[in-house]
Amino acid sequence: MKYYLSMLAVMFLTVLAFNTCGSKPKVSHGGPVLDYVSLLDSLRSGGATVEPAGEIEQPFFSVKVRLIKLNGSDVQVLEYDDSDDADAEAKKVSTDGSWIGKHHVNWIATPHFYKRGKLIVVYMGEKEAVLKTLETVAGPQFAGG
Repeated sequence: MKYYLSMLAVMFLTVLAFNTCGSKPKVSHGGPVLDYVSLLDSLRSGGATVEPAGEIEQPFFSVKVRLIKLNGSDVQVLEYDDSDDADAEAKKVSTDGSWIGKHHVNWIATPHFYKRGKLIVVYMGEKEAVLKTLETVAGPQFAGG
């Protein structure tokens, strides 16, 4: 019996160590959209198909851009350390989205910029379903077409 309890304790500690070692991604448990994980969670809970699609660097943004496929459309997600940093970067975007700071940007389609918490979300396109979905989870756009 003593051996059995010892083995159970070892198995429990092994499972606990595996689950807390940092190798698992953060998991959202609902609530408001404030960061990348909660954005994806909110999009999916609203019925959208969302797939991470890698990262890119844009010279006019101070953080790396995470790409996602939202119902098949490309969307760029920028996550800052806090909402103040995201607010400061958002202030650099011109009303029509063609300028970010001193950079003139020739987008491949009409840009739409959204800001929520420590995120800036950029969608280039005119698919009404994508625009409505982003507005639902990230609020009204602050710049762009």
